[in-house]
Amino acid sequence: MAEGNNLRTPIVCVMGHVDHGKTTLLDNIRGSAVADGEAGAITQHIGATEVPINVIAGKCGDPGLADKFIVPGLLFIDTPGHHAFTSLRSRGGALADLAIVIVDINEGFKPQTIESLEILKRFKTPFIVVANKIDRIHGWNPNRNMPFLATYNNQIEHVRNSLDNKFYEIVGELYNVGFNSDRYDRVTDFQKSIAVIPISAVTGEGLPDILMVLLGLAQKFLESNLHYDAEGPGVGTVLEVKEERGLGMTMDIILYDGTMKKSDKIVVGSLGEPIRTKIRALLKPQPLSEIHAEEKFKQVSKVTAAIGVKISAPDLDDALAGAPVRVVTPDTVDEIVKQVREEIEDVRIHTDANGITIKADTIGSLEALVNELQKEDITIRKADIGDISHRDIIEVSTIEEPLNSVIIGFNVGILPDAKDRMQTSGIKLFMSDVIYTLIDDYTDWVKEQKKLSEKSISEMIIKAGQFRILPDCTFRQSKPAVVGVKISSGMVKTNVDITTGEGIVVGRIKGLQASGEHIGEARIGMEVAMAIEGPTVGRQIKEGDLLHVNVPERHAKILEHELYNSLKADEIEALEAFLAIKRRDNPFWAK
Repeated sequence: MAEGNNLRTPIVCVMGHVDHGKTTLLDNIRGSAVADGEAGAITQHIGATEVPINVIAGKCGDPGLADKFIVPGLLFIDTPGHHAFTSLRSRGGALADLAIVIVDINEGFKPQTIESLEILKRFKTPFIVVANKIDRIHGWNPNRNMPFLATYNNQIEHVRNSLDNKFYEIVGELYNVGFNSDRYDRVTDFQKSIAVIPISAVTGEGLPDILMVLLGLAQKFLESNLHYDAEGPGVGTVLEVKEERGLGMTMDIILYDGTMKKSDKIVVGSLGEPIRTKIRALLKPQPLSEIHAEEKFKQVSKVTAAIGVKISAPDLDDALAGAPVRVVTPDTVDEIVKQVREEIEDVRIHTDANGITIKADTIGSLEALVNELQKEDITIRKADIGDISHRDIIEVSTIEEPLNSVIIGFNVGILPDAKDRMQTSGIKLFMSDVIYTLIDDYTDWVKEQKKLSEKSISEMIIKAGQFRILPDCTFRQSKPAVVGVKISSGMVKTNVDITTGEGIVVGRIKGLQASGEHIGEARIGMEVAMAIEGPTVGRQIKEGDLLHVNVPERHAKILEHELYNSLKADEIEALEAFLAIKRRDNPFWAK
């Protein structure tokens, strides 16, 4: 293979629900104990681990494999949830070449599992599903580091049946989110079916199968994507920005093209103007070690893609996770600054239109959130990166439309001064580290607010109603007239005007009684005593007359155009009868 036209290491992102075994799986691959050193054995940071092809061949028990595959190894990214995947981005798409979605075979899918799958579907990234913790199936007999089929065939029948049942529940859950899948050894076309590999990250059972399937996918589907220019200027993505003792502010990056050298000048994306700085030190983790687990890093003069590396340089405080990192020369710096600026601006959305405000922790997270909100036709007034600030609260609190007086925060915090202002702002705040939880919570809240609003409007609106004066039920002729009536459709309340069938207003209902008790309203089928101020029985109204509630034109318009679908059948009947009366002389009344 000619120098300058090499195949880089494929980048593999490990995704899945918290505590389903991501770090333990990588520990077993690299023979380290990162999980043991981290709080609660749950990954706290984004990391990168390069596993050379000869190590993979050894894990698979076949040293000859190293000569059969063209890729130099695999670069695993380990992170909580799906954050590495959304941070690992290049303009126009995902940077990860392959993904592992890990799921506890005993617990099944969780919200972050589904979220990971939805994100992979959107980016069309090839992936496998690893069904972890088979060693916790009751009666399981562990066979350390053995391929899955070998250890499966060593189990007694009822244990195999138990695993099969749990396995096919996962296949069913994958089908529910739009994927055909089967056990990896039964898949004939990896483009049409997702390979599911049962494993134990603790005992290493099934581990050789994961590595073999990943190498096979890389070999078959990725060769054309893995070419890079070894001597070209380095191109990477920021995973995390953090302060290191003795080094100051540093950033962990994935270099996915070209070469980066100590003293190179680089441009890094930020919320403001792109940062121009110079590499003070390149800090490379030792082979088979996790980038965050090392107390000391080996300083190197040069690194080549694909690799995870820590950069020490001045002025990195405002560098942004998910932002591009580019090596520049005096000839290219202006053009690359422009490209980096445009890339950040593409994601940050500012419009004058109505809509909600959203904040996310990284560029990639913001892209994912914007995409999902737009799929739900939720309008966005402003989308930005970082914690919720005092300024965000002030801006949103001036919005008059209650349904837009909302901030959605994905995996971000609230700054202290914003928290104080929030208490009195009247803003509705939604925060979560799962995008689909945020969207579900917001849409449920909107539905509830609309229902409350309709109920409030409905209570203020005078609704249509029809009633007939019963024969031989005149208790007083006038001042006020008191008669027995039967409600024939709709509803009748006190303090509303009534009209005849010709649309003439003849009086106002002053009171209603049923069984000697005063009531505020009467509905279809009820027979009540009604006190009517204004008319005299025998003159303006008579026994047997069908009378109507007089609905004001503005109220009739709301009933017909906004609340119609919420009306009962008899309420619609009363409304239609009243509208027919009013439109005899004026066809455009209440339209």
